[in-house]
Amino acid sequence: MKAFVELVRAPAALTVPGDAVAGAAASGWPFGRRTLALTGASVCIYWAGMALNDYADRGLDAVERPERPIPSGRVTPRAALGVATGLTAGGLGIAAVAGGRRALRVAVPLAATVWAYDFVLKNTVLGPVAMAAARSLDVLLGAGGSRAALPAALTVGAHTLAVTALSRSEVDGAKPALPATTLAATAGVSFAGAGAGGGALASGLVGTYALTTGRAQYDAVRDPAAPKIRRAVGAGIHGMIPLQAGLIARTGAWRSALAVAVAFPIARALSRKVSPT
Repeated sequence: MKAFVELVRAPAALTVPGDAVAGAAASGWPFGRRTLALTGASVCIYWAGMALNDYADRGLDAVERPERPIPSGRVTPRAALGVATGLTAGGLGIAAVAGGRRALRVAVPLAATVWAYDFVLKNTVLGPVAMAAARSLDVLLGAGGSRAALPAALTVGAHTLAVTALSRSEVDGAKPALPATTLAATAGVSFAGAGAGGGALASGLVGTYALTTGRAQYDAVRDPAAPKIRRAVGAGIHGMIPLQAGLIARTGAWRSALAVAVAFPIARALSRKVSPT
């Protein structure tokens, strides 16, 4: 069981439910209580992507990260692919039950983007763009594809683009220019996330995002060795949570914002046991 928890980076899924909730809040809660079920669909598709990542990279991981579940022999490639397939089907099934065709119109492209990223696009210049598109679609899933959620979706997507670009240097390190660029992107996302409305709660949540994510990226600028890059990537993954909560608070849904924000310290604590990257 521990090996499969590592395979799907299980605790990192705490960064996912806020996507659908942010989209739902921005578009007037089109699915009502069923939004909670859609967050489950998002988590399933996210976990599927993590399992696919390790399946697709099993040859490279045997050299660079032999401790991972597949190269270490704790999970077979066939089992990893089966987990990914099952989770994808489960995610689409939940979306269909909770949101019908309206939700499936977003969930199907979301799942297709995840599979395309892991098998085709990851190591191309389009890799970070594909990952950003997946997180943007995840926000739109909670909105039923409503255009009202586009600003929130693009904000989350911009953050994802920067973190994914940085993650490509997790093993070998980078030149200072790369983390400096992602730090500038974090500043831009913070400005967009603060926006208007939401009061002190939204400002505090977006400020938490800017401080925790930006500080790790600044450390990577000063020392862009692989360990600092990995730490900055991890901070960026977890930073998604206060960013999502801030976007939700901007709509006036402060209870939902706080519910999402609670996952932030939990995700950071669990990352000491299971790496999110």
